[in-house]
This record gives sequence, structure tokens and C-alpha cells, in this order.
Amino acid sequence: MGQSIIERCEARGLRMTGQRRIIAQVLEESADHPDAEVLYTRACAVDPRISLATVYRTLKLFDEAGILDKLEFGDGRARYEDAERAHHDHLIDVSTGQVIEFVDPEIEILQEKIAARLGYRLIGHRLELLAVPLKKG
Repeated sequence: MGQSIIERCEARGLRMTGQRRIIAQVLEESADHPDAEVLYTRACAVDPRISLATVYRTLKLFDEAGILDKLEFGDGRARYEDAERAHHDHLIDVSTGQVIEFVDPEIEILQEKIAARLGYRLIGHRLELLAVPLKKG
């Protein structure tokens, strides 16, 4: 990966307060897709003075600046991930809310073929599979 979230914010001219830096760092260290409340809990562990409102405002600012991608998986919670992460798709376990990232070369090729068959050149996509676990036994 290239620049950090903080570096990209600064490059876009965003004013980076101490609390925004903490929120950016917590996002950078997140291997999952945190929503605002989860991010708030993690940021408060670093600085208890951070408010939930600050987290929401910062997420909105970073999303509008193209730093983060806002993900909505149909569970009523907006989740966030770094907009410059390597391409991947998502499988969402609707029974638990767990989000599993995956890359499948066959799906990537198929999407290109579908776009071409319909007369288009694919320039990007977002694939979200909603699933429930298979019953065992």
C-alpha cells in the first residue's frame, strides 16, 4: 500500500487534529470493517476525550474526501474500510454480521466477460454476497 490514511488526508488539505489522527490510526490498524460505534470504542481506548459525534464527523469527512469507502451491508450499520485497500469482494453472513473478504479470479474474469458481452468495458465493481451458513449434519 502507498500512503497512510493520515498522509492522504494531509495531501488533500484536510486539517488533522489530534483526535482525527487517532481515528485515522485506529482505522489503519483495523483488519475488519468497523462501524462508527466500534471505531468510537477503539478510539476511546487511546483517548477517552473523543466523542461519538467526533467519530461520525470524521468518518463523513474521510468518506467525502475519498479516503474511506462507506459500506452498507443491509444491516442498518454503515461500516468503513480504507479506500486504497487492494481489491476484494465481500461475503456477509447475515445471521452473525461477519464480513469475509475474498478474491476469486474466476469471478473477476466472468464479470469482465459479462460487461464485454453487454458492450461495456468494466472499470470497477463492488460484489457483496449475502449468505447464511450451510446446515451441518
